[in-house]
Amino acid sequence: MKTPPDHRSQVFGTPWEGVHGTAMDSARHYGRHWHATYGVGLLDHGAQSSASGRGKVDAYAGDLITTNPGEVHDGRPLGGPSRRWRMVYFDAAVMAGMLGGIVDGSVEFTRPVLKDLRLLQALRRLFTRLDDWRNRAASASASAEALACEESLVEVCGLLLGGHSTAVPQPEIDGDVRLVRERLADDLLAAPTLDELAVMAGLGKFQLLRRFQKAYGVPPHAWLLLQRAERARALIRRGTSLANTAAASGFADQSHMTRIFTRHFGFTPGAWQRA
Repeated sequence: MKTPPDHRSQVFGTPWEGVHGTAMDSARHYGRHWHATYGVGLLDHGAQSSASGRGKVDAYAGDLITTNPGEVHDGRPLGGPSRRWRMVYFDAAVMAGMLGGIVDGSVEFTRPVLKDLRLLQALRRLFTRLDDWRNRAASASASAEALACEESLVEVCGLLLGGHSTAVPQPEIDGDVRLVRERLADDLLAAPTLDELAVMAGLGKFQLLRRFQKAYGVPPHAWLLLQRAERARALIRRGTSLANTAAASGFADQSHMTRIFTRHFGFTPGAWQRA
């Protein structure tokens, strides 16, 4: 009896409808098939040869791979018994909301294999943040983790649409990012979604991220964490316990507060308390 090829797979959810991810470590030869979604991923280990609607291609560890809705493709290991990769898939409706313009299934990624360092770094951040969100999905900080995930998703899609697709660039429009900063400062415990912030500012989500970072030096999620760390510092100075400070500042727990606090100030909450 023939032994089936090694195959380990994981599918995982995200904070949004219409977006899911997969992690594969597989020696399988996939026959021709297609997805109804857009896909972008990273080949972490090994190599793969595949056919696509854009021609036959080979991909190697560190390469980015993409698929378009309805695009027939296949895949098999190249130069070794197996390969490992991670993907994020999103519906056309999700793409449509990224830049505040019309993006439908007629918009295509132009190449099935990409080498783009900035996009690679953005995609890795997205995978890391999705892991953090899943680990804290039931905690008080879940809304902030979801905001971080959405920032990364918008960055990934914006880079794909702007540099590797047939989409027409969106015109720049006026907007007020001060309203976004005020909203974040008003309620540090309940982070809004990026959709809410974009509507508030009158901008597309990718435009909002660029404008906010240009104005304040960091994206909205990082700005929110800075404000939470500052609140924690003030509460500890007034004598609030570390556990109560973490809860009152919007952190998932004391260890989460310690990690963010130390990153921003260079010393731990305990050291600040003793001082």
